Amino acid sequence: MRLVVQRVKRASVAVGDRIVGSISPGLLVLAGTTHGDSEADADVLADKLVALRVFSDAEGKMNRSLLDTGGELLVVSQFTLYGSTRKGNRPSFTNAGDPAVAGELIDRLAERVSGHGVRVASGEFGAAMEVELLNDGPVTLILETIDGKLV
Repeated sequence: MRLVVQRVKRASVAVGDRIVGSISPGLLVLAGTTHGDSEADADVLADKLVALRVFSDAEGKMNRSLLDTGGELLVVSQFTLYGSTRKGNRPSFTNAGDPAVAGELIDRLAERVSGHGVRVASGEFGAAMEVELLNDGPVTLILETIDGKLV
């Protein structure tokens, strides 16, 4: 499972003219799955997300987490994170996870983060979405698991 994590002042996701999820300060997470990903991958990443110390403390150092700041999380499914451009100019998405499994894993990620007491908003799985954000920093990280372990 692969996540692109951005610290944001605010973010929202819309489907058509309808906003389906929005947050104030927190993390925007673009989430993709690949073949063989499991609930263990979603759980490890969720636990890491709530504990990531990417928010500034009183001295301006990245030393605070979502749990410390009361920050929110917006998760948006993004199968293109497993796109390959090795051959030709059109990306191949054969490494992207099965949509039925991907939807369940991304939902599990969101539910587990929420279980830590963090407010979670999300996009609409499988829909064409428009994501709007105000990046803070910018701070952008890539988190990835293989077989339930961070890599």
